[in-house]
Amino acid sequence: MRMKHAGKFRAIALLATLLASGWVQARSLQVSIEIPRLNVAEYHNPYVAVWLEDDSRRATQLAVWYDVGMRNSEGRKWLKDLRQWWRRGGRAMDMPVDGITSATYGPGEHTLKVALGREELAALEPGDYRLRVEAAREVGGRELVNIPLTWPLDQSALPLTGKGESELGSIRVTLVD
Repeated sequence: MRMKHAGKFRAIALLATLLASGWVQARSLQVSIEIPRLNVAEYHNPYVAVWLEDDSRRATQLAVWYDVGMRNSEGRKWLKDLRQWWRRGGRAMDMPVDGITSATYGPGEHTLKVALGREELAALEPGDYRLRVEAAREVGGRELVNIPLTWPLDQSALPLTGKGESELGSIRVTLVD
C-alpha cells in the first residue's frame, strides 16, 4: 500500500517541479501584426522580423517572415533590408531557423504565438525590454515599431499596443493560454 502512494507522490512532485521550472507551460506570448493593404502599382509582401531587445541591445529572436520558397534560397539575400534586425543578430543566423522562420504574409492581421516556456524566453532576465517589429518591402518602404515592456509580462499591464505609419499597421501584445 505504501508503494502505491509513494509512486503517486513522486509523480505529483515531478509534475510540480516541471511546472515550476517552466518546462510545462501552457501560456504563450501572442503578437498580432497588421500588414496594411497599400494602393500601389507594384506590391510585394513585406519581409518582417520580430524580436525582443534588452537595454544592452541583446536580441531574442521571435520570428522572421521572408520568401523561403525562392529558388536557390534567393530570399535570404534580401533579409539585410531588415536593417535593424540584421544588426541585432539577423546576419549571424543560419536561415531558415526551425520555429522562427516562415513565409511572408500579405495584407491582413497575422498572429505570432511563442510559448513562454520556449528556451529563449524562459532564460530572459527580468527587466525592461522592447518588442521590435520591422518590415521591409521590395519597391516599397521600411518601418520599425517599438513597444516597451517589462519582463516577465504582467497580465494587468496588457494588452500593449503600437502602430506603424506605412508598412505596418496595428501591433498588439497579449498573453494567451
